Amino acid sequence: MDDIQEHELHQIDHPLYEILRSEDIKAFNAEKAKLSELPSFAHGDFRGLDLRGLDAKGLDLRHAYFRGADLRGIDFSKSRMEGASIASAKISGCYFPHRLEADEIVMSLNHGTRMRYALLPK
Repeated sequence: MDDIQEHELHQIDHPLYEILRSEDIKAFNAEKAKLSELPSFAHGDFRGLDLRGLDAKGLDLRHAYFRGADLRGIDFSKSRMEGASIASAKISGCYFPHRLEADEIVMSLNHGTRMRYALLPK
């Protein structure tokens, strides 16, 4: 059995995660651009962080916790966000992955539910 349950948060042992947790978005984006392979931020704890300006392209944010975070203007369209929670986050101007339906986003924002991806036709 996996040590990490789907609903649990955990610390991620990677310098890029530490930069992000310190809210130094400019440094995060610069360091991210240097990497050929990105670490997973799945199950990450981003509660209350100001992440405006984040380059989220290619980030694995599955099951991450964004309660009260400032996500305004972030383009998440090329990120993995299934199972993430955005309760009480600021999301004005966010561009979410196309597989996340508006109802899922609103439920997560208002009630803290985990966002589920829609099944798309083949």
